[in-house]
Amino acid sequence: MQVLHNIDYAVFFFYFLVVAFYGLWIYYKKKKLQTDSKDYFLAEGSLTWWAIGASLIASNISAEQFIGMSGSGFQMGLAIAAYEWLAAATLIVVAVFFLPVYIKNKIYTMPQFLNQRYNSTVSMIMAVFWLLLYVLVNLTSILYLGALAINGISGLNLTACMIILAIFAIIITLGGMKVIGYTDVIQVFFLILGGLATTYLALNLVSEHFGSSGVLNGFNIMKDQADSHFHLIFDKTHPNYLDLPGLSILVGGMWIVNLNYWGCNQYITQRALGADLKTARNGLLFAGFLKLLMPLIVVIPGIAAFVLYQNGAFQTEMLVDGEINPDKAYPVLLNLLPVGLKGLAFAALTAAIVASLAGKTNSIATIFTLDIYKKVFNKNASEKHMVNVGKIVIIISIFLAVIIAPFMGIDKKGGFQYIQEYTGFVSPGIFAMFLLGFFWKKTTSNAALFATIGGFILSIIFKVLPNFVDLEFLYQFGFAVPNAEGVYEIPFIDRMGFVFIICVIMMIIITKLELGWKGTNPKGLEVEPKMFRTSPGFAVGALIIIGILVALYTVYW
Repeated sequence: MQVLHNIDYAVFFFYFLVVAFYGLWIYYKKKKLQTDSKDYFLAEGSLTWWAIGASLIASNISAEQFIGMSGSGFQMGLAIAAYEWLAAATLIVVAVFFLPVYIKNKIYTMPQFLNQRYNSTVSMIMAVFWLLLYVLVNLTSILYLGALAINGISGLNLTACMIILAIFAIIITLGGMKVIGYTDVIQVFFLILGGLATTYLALNLVSEHFGSSGVLNGFNIMKDQADSHFHLIFDKTHPNYLDLPGLSILVGGMWIVNLNYWGCNQYITQRALGADLKTARNGLLFAGFLKLLMPLIVVIPGIAAFVLYQNGAFQTEMLVDGEINPDKAYPVLLNLLPVGLKGLAFAALTAAIVASLAGKTNSIATIFTLDIYKKVFNKNASEKHMVNVGKIVIIISIFLAVIIAPFMGIDKKGGFQYIQEYTGFVSPGIFAMFLLGFFWKKTTSNAALFATIGGFILSIIFKVLPNFVDLEFLYQFGFAVPNAEGVYEIPFIDRMGFVFIICVIMMIIITKLELGWKGTNPKGLEVEPKMFRTSPGFAVGALIIIGILVALYTVYW
């Protein structure tokens, strides 16, 4: 394994200095004499559209995208880009329909919305759940997987990598949402520049391997050599159908995955909640355009590594314990970067990890301080006191992540896949609760409780169902396919769709039983059609994104 050269460390150190000094400059430039909690946690009114968009992408893209999606590109090809490209369309939906509801009702945290729309029981249950999820799952997985990636490219000790990432994240996060939002612009710059450098190298390597030159030739060679890796929609006979089940990607459960993540997720929506509606919408639109670019950075290198491997390259580098491991694709390519560019790629990877850590840690502090500490422990806490509590929570949560993260190494790939599926077990219920809470005034608190708890139970039932029932009869409809053991199983994304539909139906039934057919709910939100009107500029930008997506799916169907 190659390690970083002194020039690479110099490039990385330059990146660190740029981010640190820019963060300090933003902190002192925009610092108020008296910083209140909303200004600290949300940067209320001070983030521009480009800062919001960049911060959304920086919080979203981390080691799991660079390493995991490149690995998926190696294994199944361009189809995995659906998570990125459909997110661009999802951001438009969130900007048009979700943001107006949040901003009109002065929503700053997700538990606050649930308390305002339903009751304190629903709010507190979800606040505690989100805290546990963010600290014990998201924060630790990003820290550990990020440290693994940096360890692979730099040769630094794994524990040292985690500590460095933790300290860097704390420095940025303690400055509050303003510092996070504006330094994320720098982070995204390095992320995209370093990512494109790796893609450029990968395409050139493919060209050279086949006696040609140039990135366009490399891309064309990849299409010729791995045609099966350039199809966005799988049929039910495809070996990866369980991961990406055909048309469900376009019209099924993938929308639940994306809408729940981008529309009902504290550390994502938090970037936009402190801005006015026009600025927030433009920020989400900018993030949508950046999302269209992401597969070029995180998926194409994986496909390039697959083509090279199939033609004799990386025969030992791709192996782990004698078996091929797709997640080695991106680190293998990084180690081939020339001096200087490797430092840039190292900075890009670090930028992605630190930005995600900072974003999630800020959200942990926001939920704990505003939704738990203020309501349960100190109802009369001053604004300054809440800001200080938030800073303490930031340090404690990062410290806990450093302690817990090493235990994730017991089963890296299996553990990470389990985390993704476990998070998905609650997504359908949460999204149903939010969706009906937004757009159906009658929805009751008991209906929301069913979606929260019942949705999770239903997800477990659908997961274990193949152990008790032969689901072969669903094969003809594409809703079940045989797994590696030959047992017919419902694809995870389809399971989410089924659970979501059941949750919505049960929420309607429970609400009708409570209120009758003509009853009303005083906690229903006022939603007017004029709330969803957009500016001409936003509409044009949204149509461009949709047009690009239609073209991509037409060409690579």
